[in-house]
Amino acid sequence: MDINWFRRILSIDSSSGREREMGECLAGFLSTPANKVETYEVGDGTLNVFAKWGEPRFVFCTHCDTVPPYIPPAFEDISAGASLPGGGTAACNDTLITGRGTCDAKGQIFSMFEACKMLEAEGCRDFGLLVLAGEETGSFGAKAYTRDCPGAETVIVGEPTDGKMVRASKGTKSFGVKIKGRPCHSGYPHLGESAVEKFVDFCNCLKAIDFPEDPVLGPTTWNIGLLRSDNPQNILSPEVGFRLYFRTTFASDELVCSLMEKMAREDVEITPFGGDTPMEYFIVEGLPVTTVSFGSDAPRLERFSRRALCGPGSIAVAHTDKEYILLSDIEKAVSQYVKIFHLCMDC
Repeated sequence: MDINWFRRILSIDSSSGREREMGECLAGFLSTPANKVETYEVGDGTLNVFAKWGEPRFVFCTHCDTVPPYIPPAFEDISAGASLPGGGTAACNDTLITGRGTCDAKGQIFSMFEACKMLEAEGCRDFGLLVLAGEETGSFGAKAYTRDCPGAETVIVGEPTDGKMVRASKGTKSFGVKIKGRPCHSGYPHLGESAVEKFVDFCNCLKAIDFPEDPVLGPTTWNIGLLRSDNPQNILSPEVGFRLYFRTTFASDELVCSLMEKMAREDVEITPFGGDTPMEYFIVEGLPVTTVSFGSDAPRLERFSRRALCGPGSIAVAHTDKEYILLSDIEKAVSQYVKIFHLCMDC
């Protein structure tokens, strides 16, 4: 296992919007004596990279962009019992690898490529490794692949799932919300209407909604981002704007859209931005399974007959300054990816 290769790709800043360099480097990094590497323009200045061994029927797939800020990698040998960045302790002597992308998702690129090299050494054919751009900002690479490429029988998407195969994932629904008030001098609040107070009322209404508990995916959750109200402190807010983001279940996906439509009124403007529906995935019997609440490129890879989701590392540390992966996690992932390939395909 070429750990220096992993160090090299971690050392490239491929934060979303800056991942073209990563794509260009991967076009060379992924080349072997037995494969053919192709690149595809996404259309926004980034690249998808596809390493093919024959005509792929089975595709390993993950993404090369990472959430900012860039955090350079560090490698440290640790002993059994050592504390890990996200909590817990090491089960054995290991190598701790920290930095942006270690588990989301350059650890997936590395482990998938190592699996591909093992399959190449075994003489297997008709598989590939697809690395997509823009997953973290809207799955633009996946959408471009579906637009331009034919797909295949099976794709396994690499995301940090603690090495478990995902049987179902939550959907997403995004809305832009603008709440309007009537500004006035804050010493005389009765002369106006505060958009901030209306925002609080809006949130309390959302919190009071009793979304159905899904037997597979559990509760429906939501959060607010891009919150903005630029009024001076001595003026009642004339407007509050924000993005409302739901993680939906099979029981709530359609309900969320209908409820949001009903919450719109003259002073509450709601713009739906769409999202993904909850999804069930292909799993291999006998391997550990889980469900997840995060999104991935998988829903956009519509030209594959079977879609699976599985990879090393924990989502609990992804997108944080404590992001890490253990070398033992990668080694287990390589073996598991090879096993999944053999269980799905004939060499």
